[in-house]
Amino acid sequence: MRLPLVLATVAALAAGTLVDAAPASAATYPSWEDVLAARGQETATAAQVSELQSLLTGLRSRVQEAEAEAERLGTEFQQAQQRADRAAEKESRLRADADEHTRTASDSAAQAGQLAAQLARTGSGSMTATLLADGDSARDLLYGLGSMSKLTEQAERIEATAVADAGVARALTAQADRAAAALTSLAEESQDRMAQAQQASTAAQSVVDEQQANEARVQAQLATLTTGRQHTEAEFAEGEAVREAAEAEAARVAAEQAEQARQAEQARQAEQARQAEQARQAEQARQAAARAAAAAGSAQPTATTPAPSAGVGTGSGSGWVRPAGGGISSTYGWRINPVSGNRAFHDGVDLASGCSTAIVAASAGTVEYVGWFGGYGNYVRIAHSGGVSTAYGHIVAGGFRVQPGQHVEAGTLIALVGSTGNSTGCHLHFEARPGGSTVDPVPFLAARGVSLR
Repeated sequence: MRLPLVLATVAALAAGTLVDAAPASAATYPSWEDVLAARGQETATAAQVSELQSLLTGLRSRVQEAEAEAERLGTEFQQAQQRADRAAEKESRLRADADEHTRTASDSAAQAGQLAAQLARTGSGSMTATLLADGDSARDLLYGLGSMSKLTEQAERIEATAVADAGVARALTAQADRAAAALTSLAEESQDRMAQAQQASTAAQSVVDEQQANEARVQAQLATLTTGRQHTEAEFAEGEAVREAAEAEAARVAAEQAEQARQAEQARQAEQARQAEQARQAEQARQAAARAAAAAGSAQPTATTPAPSAGVGTGSGSGWVRPAGGGISSTYGWRINPVSGNRAFHDGVDLASGCSTAIVAASAGTVEYVGWFGGYGNYVRIAHSGGVSTAYGHIVAGGFRVQPGQHVEAGTLIALVGSTGNSTGCHLHFEARPGGSTVDPVPFLAARGVSLR
């Protein structure tokens, strides 16, 4: 069962409502006193059984509808984001092409000017006087005139090329301006879709929570009514045992998840302490070497910084850390999608992390999205300073550990690795988004002292 899915029109499904629809009243559940009162009366028992069965059907139906709507809107969010990302690439490419043609036109114009200056120098003086002086000079002059004609033709061709390149540059710049205007609209659409998806995801989770909280009790009440009068209060105890067992199982799962999170945080802290000790030892060695060099009259040696390890949460003091363990299993850029078999753009890198292992925030920031994101499954996006955001996909069902609007630090546990969406096995899909569109996360993090390799 997918818990928080993604994208937008469920506003208050938790209360039995749909976006843009008239509010429906919340479901009313019978108490055990209601069941006991109905148990001794055949007519009342039948009515109570019918009501309970209707409640169960309604609970399950609302969960399915809420999750389906959230998943639909989450997929629309992903599609809108991809349109904006591709538009950003097109605008950048057009700008680069326009700049290249502008440089070519400028170079051609300069070359044509140089030829014109050369022609002007060659054509100075009196041609008539030279022709009358002697025959040899006349022949030389005629040869020079032929060369001047060829230089003139060459200058005209270069000038024509410069004019053409300038025209192409203007056309490409106009296209880039139109692409930039379209990009603005697409980016706004993507933000709207994200808000809708988050609303749907939150509403779907509320419906799931309600269903989980009430189904076990309703099932127990239904069981005690349909067994008949002969049965005693033992059935009630059995129904309560079913509910308590379900609660105990839920508590056990929550405890396991909390222990996994604790161990991941403990490992992160231990790694930070190890790196701090390495840095302290390196600084001591540097200072000792500096003192020795000073005593010998030599230049102070340069300290070396130990290379960051590939562990989760490992950074280099820049405020950025590695988001998960595992090597790179798929790189950034165009590829053949392993699920669909179609050529598609991969907006991040995949890290071959183990199932249900820790995913941590790559840097401090505010969680701006938690929910479904089309082919990338369960997905978290975090906004950092300077217009940068990072995103984390294929999170296991029930694996979210943060909420929208929550502030996180670098290394904070945000989710667990899974295989939701279009995935062939457990791994983390990680994206870097400076300025709103994606870049290759490998050099992006390398520039911040963090290695993904």
